[in-house]
Amino acid sequence: MGVFLLLPFFLIRFGLLSRLSQDAVKRAAYFAPLLETERAAYWIYQISNAAIVLYLLFLSVKRIPTWIFATGLTMYAVGLLLLAVSVVNFAAPVENGFHKNGLYRLSRNPMYVAYFVFFIGCALLTRSLFLFVLVLLFQISAHWIIRSEERWCVQQYGKAYLQYMAKVRRYL
Repeated sequence: MGVFLLLPFFLIRFGLLSRLSQDAVKRAAYFAPLLETERAAYWIYQISNAAIVLYLLFLSVKRIPTWIFATGLTMYAVGLLLLAVSVVNFAAPVENGFHKNGLYRLSRNPMYVAYFVFFIGCALLTRSLFLFVLVLLFQISAHWIIRSEERWCVQQYGKAYLQYMAKVRRYL
């Protein structure tokens, strides 16, 4: 059953993005240069990401208690919606080199926010504490990846990106 939870995620993250822009696929796959202290976070990020996907394949949705199911379903759906909108925003061409359109006006990292909401929804739907822990590891390590991306953006875009950072929060 977990595979059915993942299908919409992959269709949006990879299918929709590649349909909208091959350039955006390349940009989304790019990792900014990491400091030595960030390399461990990169590997935790990659391993936890793979573990989440693989583990979800073996889980099934549990409908009892109803409030956990309803909360999980809501977070799952909101995560997919946020992901779809952030993918569309990310795929749109920009003049200055970084995105400030759509959800990027509210969050500098709406795709990462979408991943977190989506995967927490999956953890609630499957009532898996282990999946919840994997998602937390993923998100904590993603924070270090995001910091390296932001450092790279400041180097690339200078004052314009610093002004953007001053106006828009990292997450929400």
